[in-house]
Amino acid sequence: MILLDYKDRRPIYEQIVEKLKDLMICGVLEQDSQLPSVRSLATDLSINPNTIQRAYAELERRGFIYSVKGKGSFVADTSSIRALKNSELKIKLGSWIDEAKRSGLTEDKVHTWIAEGWTKPEYLEGEDKTYD
Repeated sequence: MILLDYKDRRPIYEQIVEKLKDLMICGVLEQDSQLPSVRSLATDLSINPNTIQRAYAELERRGFIYSVKGKGSFVADTSSIRALKNSELKIKLGSWIDEAKRSGLTEDKVHTWIAEGWTKPEYLEGEDKTYD
């Protein structure tokens, strides 16, 4: 479910926030589904429960989860989480398009990259020897 990267410079709780948010966005964690208990997730990840508590507190502060006293933590409205992610992606895409224009890429080339990347993600990992 969650894999931590101990080489990542970000604090562990931030990595947990990001991973849980990603699981919510892609639908693995559905709206109103219960999250693992703090103690359970801490045990699974072999980390201090305070770290999980901090991650859950941050997710709740951002409105991604809600707590029910005595019951646990639950996934909030996932549509708002997806809308936030879509907004972030649109900003990144806008920056990328600006950079592509400044680099002299043609609109046709950008369309080709997007189409190929969408259908064959490995296409974007290789070197493209044609720059026209």
